[in-house]
Amino acid sequence: MSVKKEFSSFDALLESSKVPILVDFYAPWCGPCQLMTGILDRVSEEMKDKVQIVKINTDNYPDLASQYRVFALPTLVLFKDGEPVDRVEGVIQSDQLCDRIGPYL
Repeated sequence: MSVKKEFSSFDALLESSKVPILVDFYAPWCGPCQLMTGILDRVSEEMKDKVQIVKINTDNYPDLASQYRVFALPTLVLFKDGEPVDRVEGVIQSDQLCDRIGPYL
C-alpha cells in the first residue's frame, strides 16, 4: 500500500529508508493520478519489503515538485541511497513499473 506522507525534511525521509523509495508526485484533482493509486497498490503488494512507495501531494509541496522538475502529473521518481535514479511521467502499468524498479533493488 502506498502512504501519504507529511514530513519536515524530505532528505530525512530519503536517508531513513533502507530500501529504494518510489515517490508518486500527484495532485488530488489529477485524473491520471487517481488511476495510479490502484497500480501502486499492486506494485506495493508485489514488491512488499523491497521498495517503499510514498505519495506526495504537489499542491502541498510545490517547492519539492519544482526541485525535482515535476512538470507533469503523475510523476514517479525512484530514489536509491537518497538520489533520484529513475523517473516516469504519466500512467504506467504495474508490471512495467516493477520491471523499471527491479534493477535498482
